[in-house]
Amino acid sequence: MSRSLRIAMLSHSTNPRGGVVHAMQLSEALTALGHEVVLHAPDAKGVGFFRRPACGAVCIPVEPTPSDMTAMVEQRIDDYVRHFENPAAREFDIFHAHDGISGNAVATLKERGLISAFARTVHHIDQFSDLRLMELQDRSIDGADLFFTVSALWQRTLKEKRGIASTIVGNGVDTNRFSPATNAADFKRKLALPEGPVFLAVGGIEARKNTLGMLEAFRQVRAIRPNAQFVIAGGASLLDHRGYQGEFRSTLALLGDHAAAVHILGTIADEDMPALYRLADTLVFASVKEGFGLVVLEAMASGIPTVVSSIAPFTEYLSADDTVWCDPTHPSSIAEAMAISLMPPVRDRLISRGLAIAALHSWQRTAAAHLSAYETLKEPAHA
Repeated sequence: MSRSLRIAMLSHSTNPRGGVVHAMQLSEALTALGHEVVLHAPDAKGVGFFRRPACGAVCIPVEPTPSDMTAMVEQRIDDYVRHFENPAAREFDIFHAHDGISGNAVATLKERGLISAFARTVHHIDQFSDLRLMELQDRSIDGADLFFTVSALWQRTLKEKRGIASTIVGNGVDTNRFSPATNAADFKRKLALPEGPVFLAVGGIEARKNTLGMLEAFRQVRAIRPNAQFVIAGGASLLDHRGYQGEFRSTLALLGDHAAAVHILGTIADEDMPALYRLADTLVFASVKEGFGLVVLEAMASGIPTVVSSIAPFTEYLSADDTVWCDPTHPSSIAEAMAISLMPPVRDRLISRGLAIAALHSWQRTAAAHLSAYETLKEPAHA
């Protein structure tokens, strides 16, 4: 890198979603490498990011949120564009979007000649029933000039479906923060969890996370481990998951005595996340679609075994020695994997292997993977 870069990093939200965490950690790692990075996001609640980032940050004020999701997305795009219409807000070498909202905003700026180009990280591609949302998602990708993905799965998808070449940058984990040394006793008492093995799901109640499948698997596990507990954390999202969440709660109500062992925590304070992992016996991450699965690395760094769907992208960086695979389409397979994860010889192997996997994934490595590509984007604008 010939000189320090000024980088505008753009995310869709100040909430602790995987893509937002990635954007923040990347911004911090690039800052540590000597670049000037400012992380941007619309701030719907007016309270700032879920934690204070170790880089520059701009929380963009938003208008009152429309009830219609598509209208809300379009409004957030307009909020972003309005912010960057000020020339002083555009004094960056690189504009890097991580999602459909910020990607559309910088696409508009590019069309209006206010910026010359932008980078886009494609974490994953959603399917929406609303055609307008699909159009906006496509525009946020197709309008970009430089592409990053977090896994080979999405690199291959971009190439095969859109003819787009991209750089794989992966994901990272802070092994100082997420560590087996974290003491979870106080946090566990705060949650008042009964005794028994704790299965943890992170990501909220969403179809993509397969929460209903994991709930049915937990019901089956309770037949052999009647004191088992199921903790569901996270779920802050701009998307509308109310239909799926209603189905989940209806199913939960039918579980009888087992329902009391299901603990829905919602969004957890960032400072409590290390303790949340440490109080668990197993992370259950039986998703049906992921960009990478950042929480798997966080769990492994924390020294707890994982149950993971036997699909890409997980199969790209994990082997049968690192996790317990499951078929996310069959709750019985998830339940079997959950039970296996509690077996002492298996646990010892998974903990050891998980710590080794986490050590290979640093945010510094992820940040460094961006730099040569950034140079190709910067040069035309500063010839």
